[in-house]
Amino acid sequence: MPDEPTATGSGDARFAAVSLATRDLRLSLGGTAILRGVDIDVPRGETLCVIGPSGSGKSTLLRAINRLVEPDGGEVLLDGESVLHRHPDQLRRQVGMVFQQFNLFPHMTVRQNLTLPLRKLRGLSREEADATALRQLDLVGLRHKAGARPGRLSGGQQQRVAIARALVMEPRVMLFDEATSALDPELVKEVLALMADLGRAGMTMVVVTHEMGFAREAADRVAFMDAGTVVESGAPESLFEAPRSPRLRRFLSNLL
Repeated sequence: MPDEPTATGSGDARFAAVSLATRDLRLSLGGTAILRGVDIDVPRGETLCVIGPSGSGKSTLLRAINRLVEPDGGEVLLDGESVLHRHPDQLRRQVGMVFQQFNLFPHMTVRQNLTLPLRKLRGLSREEADATALRQLDLVGLRHKAGARPGRLSGGQQQRVAIARALVMEPRVMLFDEATSALDPELVKEVLALMADLGRAGMTMVVVTHEMGFAREAADRVAFMDAGTVVESGAPESLFEAPRSPRLRRFLSNLL
């Protein structure tokens, strides 16, 4: 089987996606304000890329959405319903997250890394879990690596396994926190291609990234964060070609 993610056509809505929004999301750590009233809106099936300098609050925003850190105030809304009152485990079954590091269990095979959450959290039988895991490995082009341990895979392959592991929980939103930053440059393309494919297939996504080319091409909207706030947001073409705020213009001038 080729070592490539499975391609899908535009508009192939495979996922039961929902809209995601935050309202006045605030969080301080150690007396320092990290998020200062962040508002984002991601319509169902769309991709929002979040860009900005290091330390601007981008990763903390994702962690607050997924309750890995508890916000001090504000709201996280899925299809308009507040979810901060839910148990974090219930929320994380709906909101998958992929990190910079792969966080795979090195002593397990690729298949076992996927079947473990299926059996422990979704309660599937061994046979159901195996079949579901193999379907997801098909999606990311890695079924032929099902019996391998993560250490035998390239960094790009390991990150694709991490994405597949998040997808087996059937999330309705996916969060990506600098998913390619730990990869060698030649491996970045394969992971970005898979992420773009998920977006085309109808997954609601928030992607924190330094990959400006991906943000230009794959995002429906882009938000620029600085000092814990969304300074500017809009369609990629307007944000990159005609930025309004001086802070965004300075940021882009150092990159493009």
